[in-house]
Amino acid sequence: MSIAAKKAVRAGALSAAAVVIATAVVGCDGNSPSKSSRPSNDASSSSSARSGPATSALPASLTGQKLRWTTCAAPTPAQGGGKAPGGAWECATLKAPLDYAKPGGETIDLALIRAKAKDQGTRIGSLIFNFGGPGGSGITGLPGLAKDYDTLRSRYDLVSFDPRGVGGSAGVTCLSDKETDASAAIDGSPDDASELKAAADANKRYIESCKRNSGTTLPHVDTVSAARDMDLMRAVLGDRKLNYFGISYGTKLGGVYAHLFPKNVGRAVLDAVVDPTEDPLQGAIGQAKGFQLALNNYMKDCAATKGSACPTGGGGDEGSQKLAALLKKLDQHPLPTEGGRKLTQDLALTGVVAALYDKESWEPLTMALTEATTRGQGNVLLALADSYNGRDEQGRYHNTAAANRAISCVDDKRRYTVADVKAKMPEFRKASPVFGESMAWGMTGCTGWPVAGKTDRTEVGAKGSAPIVVIGNTGDPATPYEGARKMAGELGDGVGIELTLKGEGHGGYNSGNPCLKKAVDGYLLDGKVPAAGTTCA
Repeated sequence: MSIAAKKAVRAGALSAAAVVIATAVVGCDGNSPSKSSRPSNDASSSSSARSGPATSALPASLTGQKLRWTTCAAPTPAQGGGKAPGGAWECATLKAPLDYAKPGGETIDLALIRAKAKDQGTRIGSLIFNFGGPGGSGITGLPGLAKDYDTLRSRYDLVSFDPRGVGGSAGVTCLSDKETDASAAIDGSPDDASELKAAADANKRYIESCKRNSGTTLPHVDTVSAARDMDLMRAVLGDRKLNYFGISYGTKLGGVYAHLFPKNVGRAVLDAVVDPTEDPLQGAIGQAKGFQLALNNYMKDCAATKGSACPTGGGGDEGSQKLAALLKKLDQHPLPTEGGRKLTQDLALTGVVAALYDKESWEPLTMALTEATTRGQGNVLLALADSYNGRDEQGRYHNTAAANRAISCVDDKRRYTVADVKAKMPEFRKASPVFGESMAWGMTGCTGWPVAGKTDRTEVGAKGSAPIVVIGNTGDPATPYEGARKMAGELGDGVGIELTLKGEGHGGYNSGNPCLKKAVDGYLLDGKVPAAGTTCA
């Protein structure tokens, strides 16, 4: 999930919770280290790109294009919908090669958005954001989160984009909205042969629809191509160096960029870090552990603040057993909701996962679980799941899920079978009695994908790059804390500068922690590299 989607989850949950409160469905109680002043250096390297064409090798029709910035229209449903951002926001379209191996061939349009720096006299340049996913739209993400980065806008143009395959940038299309709704009836963690066949048939139909609707695009939505898009963007924006803020999947994208173009890296921050050394299996097990840790932390807080009213009891094993029992019941008996849709086991689990991204969603989660267990209604859990899945009130979905699978599957060569899942299931169940099985079956998402994966290793080594600040949050469920240290090490000595936040939720900068914000702002605005190992609590 992207950071922008995390905010949408919270908003959707609170909206649903407000309805529940108004109808009296639920009766819950409301309830710095030093840093170096060493300035950053310009990066240098013997090669601007270790594979594929450098931006200088692209035709002048691309590198010399002039962006036409205009008032932004309202985002499309594929981008997440909503109102036009208005105010200072401007939008433009950048042309990029569909296939970087054929730089003079077919092009695609990439959707960009920006708000100019407030102080043009001290402007540093552009600061490009990617909020994660993969599949998150920057066109909706940046305006929605702009308040969190307002300090940085003092000296930067804040810029984001829909990466290739996402939203307004040759967005991948698979199932229709009605087909996506219908897919909720498919059990994502099959228990018997009939459920296994139904899941396999559904996956086949999904893949066929992706190929039919987006077959030309699917081979070219990989992260390496997106990184090359960013270097083209840098050049067209007129920036000598790429200043970058990547979150969640955006850290992988930033690491790949630094590997390809180390001498073009300016000031960069990677927050909520994807471990570049893990394969999909290791990553899935790590996420199962991460979400179980976040669940345990939530249940402990719930027990302490709600007492006997906490729907997960005293937490720990007792709480996990209560939640697992609820999910098992939903497997056979989905809960009704006010809108007529059913809360299935998979949707309920998605709702729980969504709430664990952000500590501010713990209260709606308590309300959701209380509603489900005491009233037999699934309204709030369904609202949480819909926000996570990108479903609006009209039943329209943005294309994050389709883009996520397309990007993930073209990035990685590995494909996992049912036999692989069954062999690893004990390890997943040990990692999490609540989330383990679902995450194990999720490994089959790329099985049968019509495009071969490009690599079996994410290369992020960036010798000669300027320092890159890498932030890990000890309570992060989606990108476990250990990934930050791995990323810092892989970037290379003197390049990866690790910062630690002892907190909860996905990401660090958006938590509002003043120690962390001071360290990051000091680097991006003033070039003061934080001391490696800085810890904020």
